[in-house]
Amino acid sequence: MKVTQEKNDKVAEMIFGSIYPLYLNRIEKKGRTKDELDQVIRWLTGFNQTELQGFIDEKTTFRTFFERAKINPNAHLIKGVVCGYRIEEIEDKFDVYKQCRRMEKLIDELAKGRKMEKILRQPKG
Repeated sequence: MKVTQEKNDKVAEMIFGSIYPLYLNRIEKKGRTKDELDQVIRWLTGFNQTELQGFIDEKTTFRTFFERAKINPNAHLIKGVVCGYRIEEIEDKFDVYKQCRRMEKLIDELAKGRKMEKILRQPKG
């Protein structure tokens, strides 16, 4: 599937703090913890725990959330399909959508019981 500007803008205007509880509920059902969820999000975005909580509390949009993030240099290693979209094929001009899908891929892996050292990608070598 192809991402459109409309789709990117729709996701960009969603409130991170409104979606976060859904992520948390999903991973807790699978026996994972809030600390693990936060660790995954912090790895991807470069935020510390205080900053992350601030974005949740302030009702920040995904656009602002990802504009302020320092995306992990290994984020390009996150590959696969999320919601029918192959992450590595999402055009760079749809950056918010791409980062959102990367984060969801990490959360999917967390929910599926993948080991943290595999989720937090490191280059091989």
